[in-house]
Amino acid sequence: MTVNTSRARLLGAALAIGLIAVPAAQAQRAMTIEDLFEIRQVGGAQIAPDGDQIFYTVSVPRNVVDGEDDGVPHLELHITDGAGESRTFIAGQGRIGAVAWAPGGDAITFLDRRDGDDATTVYSISASGGEAQRLFGFDQSIQSYVITPDGESIFFIARDEADPTISSLRSRGFRANVFEEDYTFSHVWKADLDGDDAPERLALPGHPSQLSLSENGERLAVALAPTPLVDDSLMSRRWHVIDADDGDVISVIETPGKIGSAVFSPNARRLAFLAGADRADPTAGTLHVANARNGEYEAIAREAEQHIMQIAWRDNDTMLTLAHVGAESALVEYEVSGEESARAPADGVVYAGMDFHRDSGRVSMVAHASTHPRELFVDDGAGWVRWTDHNPQLADIEFAEQSVFEYTARDGVRVEGVLMTPAGDAPNGGWPMIMTVHGGPEAHDSNGWLTGYSRAGHIGTGEGFAVFYPNYRGSTGRGEVFAKLDHLDPPGEEFNDLVDAIGALSEAGIIDPDRVGITGGSYGGFASAWGATVASEHFAASVPFVALTELISFFGTTEIPVEMIDVHFMEYPWQNWPLYLEYSPTFHAQGSTTPTLIIHGEEDTRVDASQSYILYRMLKMAGEAPVRLVTYPGEGHGNRNAAAQYDYAHRVMRWMKHYLQGEGGEPPAHELPLPDLLGMED
Repeated sequence: MTVNTSRARLLGAALAIGLIAVPAAQAQRAMTIEDLFEIRQVGGAQIAPDGDQIFYTVSVPRNVVDGEDDGVPHLELHITDGAGESRTFIAGQGRIGAVAWAPGGDAITFLDRRDGDDATTVYSISASGGEAQRLFGFDQSIQSYVITPDGESIFFIARDEADPTISSLRSRGFRANVFEEDYTFSHVWKADLDGDDAPERLALPGHPSQLSLSENGERLAVALAPTPLVDDSLMSRRWHVIDADDGDVISVIETPGKIGSAVFSPNARRLAFLAGADRADPTAGTLHVANARNGEYEAIAREAEQHIMQIAWRDNDTMLTLAHVGAESALVEYEVSGEESARAPADGVVYAGMDFHRDSGRVSMVAHASTHPRELFVDDGAGWVRWTDHNPQLADIEFAEQSVFEYTARDGVRVEGVLMTPAGDAPNGGWPMIMTVHGGPEAHDSNGWLTGYSRAGHIGTGEGFAVFYPNYRGSTGRGEVFAKLDHLDPPGEEFNDLVDAIGALSEAGIIDPDRVGITGGSYGGFASAWGATVASEHFAASVPFVALTELISFFGTTEIPVEMIDVHFMEYPWQNWPLYLEYSPTFHAQGSTTPTLIIHGEEDTRVDASQSYILYRMLKMAGEAPVRLVTYPGEGHGNRNAAAQYDYAHRVMRWMKHYLQGEGGEPPAHELPLPDLLGMED
C-alpha cells in the first residue's frame, strides 16, 4: 500500500493514541448503579472554520439519586482551544440540538425552544461568549437546518402547518386516528436570514429528513422518503441533489435500500454517502460515491470486513473515513477510484465521531475506552492528545479486565465478543456470567465503554460477574457478508453463537456454565426470550427487555414490517407460517426452567408491549419457572428517563444476583427498596 507523506502524517498519528498520558486510575472501589447518574459523555464535536477552536456537546444525566427531578439528560455546549481549556457556553436544563459553527466561525448556531417560543427555533451564540440570540424562527418547529456559506440564507426542514379546523375539532373531542394514513409531511424551506420575505417551500417529492449543503453553497442534498412512515424512512429514502439557487432537482441517487449520511466533495461534483450495498443489506455501512450531476454511483470497498461510520473529504479525490472493524475501529482513507490509500487502527480506544479540518489537517475525535466514556481527542500533527476529562470521579473505580474474546461456532464460523471480568484470576469453576446481547441485530459492541443502565459492564464485574457482549452473526463491524449470515434463519445459527460462547468461555476456565444469565433489549430481548425458552437448559436467569417474542403478532403490530422482512426474515408470514411459529419464543414456553424477568415500555411502537404480555402469560401458565413482568408508563423502545433507568438497573442486577449467586427459588420481592436505595428519610 502506497501512502504519500502528508497522509502518512495524519493517519500514522492514530497509531499513537494508546500512548496518551492519562492519569492512571487509583483502584479503590467497585462501580455502582448510583455512579451512572454522575457520568457525563461527550457528544458531537466540530472544528471551527479557522481551525483554532472546537465546540462539543456533553450529555449530563439527571441525578435522581441526589434528588434531581426526573427526565432525560441535559445537553451542554462547550468550547475548547487546547487540552484542559474547556469553557462551558450553555448549561442547565435543556436539550439543544443541531449544533454547528456559523459561517465565518464567529458564532455557534443551534436549535432550542426557549421561553416565549411557540416552536423549536434557531439560536446563535458568539464564540467569545455572552447570551444566545434568536437567529431564525418559523411557525412550526425546525427539525434540521443548514446555513449558506455567505451567512445570508437558511435551508430548513419543518412540518406542515396544522390545519386550524382540525385543531378546533380535536379540542371538541373529535380525535380519531386513522392508522398509517393520518400523518403529517415535513418540507424543505429556504429563507433569507436578514430579509422580511416569507420562507419559500421547495417543491420536492416526499418527506425530508436530512440536509447536506456543499461548501460553495451551490448544491443541497436532501434525503427524501415517500411518506413519514418509519418503514419508508428506513427502506425507501433516497438522496436528491438540489440546485440551491432555484430548488430544482438535479439528480436522484437511486440506491436500493438503507441510506445514511452524505457529504459533498469540496468542488460539489461528487457526493459521498453511506448506504446498504443492496436491498437486503441490514445496515447503511458501505461507502459510496455518486456523480452529483447525474446520480450515478459506485460502492467503495464493499467486500471489506468493516462498516463505515463517518466520512470527510480530504480533497476532491480522497476521502477520510471512520470505520468500525469488528470490536475495534480505524481511520481509513480511500480514493474515489476505490483504492484504499491508508489505514490506521485505533490503539486503546474506540472512535465514535470524527471531524476533519482540511486547511490545517487537524482532526478531532470523540472516543471511548474500557476505562472512560466518550471524551474529546485531537491530533494536531504530532499524535493524539486527550483534551477533556469530564469524569474525574472515575479515578476512584476499580475497573474490570476487558478484552476481545474470539471463538469458533459449531459450524466453523469465527465469532467474537467483548469480555469483561473482575480483576484477578477466575475462581475454581469460573465466574457466574451475565451475557448482554445487543439489538438490531444490525449493531455491534466495540471494545470500549460498555457500562450503562441496561449494560452491566463494570457494575456487573464489581458484583463478581463476568460480563460478555457477543457480536453474533448478523452483527455489524464485520462487513456485508457477516451481517447477512442470519438471513432466512433467524434465530437459528445466530443464537447458536450465544450458546457456543458459553462452551468456549467455560472451556477456557473463565465462567461457570451452570450460572449464566442472559439479557438484552429489542432483538437482544428476542435472544433473551429465546434463551429462556428454546435454550433454557443453558441459562439460569433471563431478562428480556422490549423484546419481540411472538413473531406473527410482532409483524402485525410493529412500525417496521417491511424492514423486518427485507433485511432479516426474507419471507412474509403467509409464505412460511411454520418459521414464524416455531421461531417464536412463546411457542417453546412449555418446558422453560429459566427464571425470567420481562421488562417493557408501555409506549413502545417498535415492539408493542403486547409482546411481553404474551410471553409472560405463556410462561406463567406453563408454570415451570418463576416469571415476572414489569412495565414503565411513558417509556418506549428503551427507557429515556432517569428514574425508569435507575429502577431498571436495580431490578436486573437483583434478579441476576438472586439466581446466579444467591439461593434462587422464589423470586425476590416485587417492590424495590427505593426509599433505602435513594436515602429517603422516613
